[in-house]
Amino acid sequence: MTAPTHRTASIRRATSESTVELELDLDGTGQSRIDTTVPFFNHLLTAFAKHSLTDLTVRASGDTDIDAHHTVEDVSIVLGQAIRQALGDKAGISRYGDALVPLDEALAQAVVDISGRPYLVHTGEPVGFEHHLIGGHFTGSLVRHTFEAIAFNGGLTVHVTVLGGRDPHHIAEAEYKAFARAFRQAKALDPLVVGVPSTKGAL
Repeated sequence: MTAPTHRTASIRRATSESTVELELDLDGTGQSRIDTTVPFFNHLLTAFAKHSLTDLTVRASGDTDIDAHHTVEDVSIVLGQAIRQALGDKAGISRYGDALVPLDEALAQAVVDISGRPYLVHTGEPVGFEHHLIGGHFTGSLVRHTFEAIAFNGGLTVHVTVLGGRDPHHIAEAEYKAFARAFRQAKALDPLVVGVPSTKGAL
């Protein structure tokens, strides 16, 4: 019996603001090696890899002396591009996934459609969350921004809703874990699906 081929991608992106090297395997076990030079973002990406069962290696550097924004944004762009590349023609995938994930007092829900139509609906973060510095370096507004970059570059429809929470760390992590679990379902190969799961015949 022939071993199944893993869905993988490897991308390098360099600009005047950052350099990103990223490798992923959608059919992995959740192993990761993450070094974005932004510690809390490392934490979120590690959680994404673990809970989506995606093997992920990221090496990034950038002008974090100015702000973490450019490096975080560029890593997210490349992650979305790699997801799109690794998915290929999307034949045999489940396509849809949803998850409801708690982290202590925080509760987040994510729904993912590997639709080929980029869209993000992101609601529920408490007032002021976007201004909070998590770990002293990661602005809360970057959570939404990373989902935008991943969704738009990955061709994903993503709905993320924060249903409750007080601690910004817990809220952000719950969002990422919910997204990871929903994506895990959506990217999964379904033996009952023949071809591309769309009446149009393409995603």
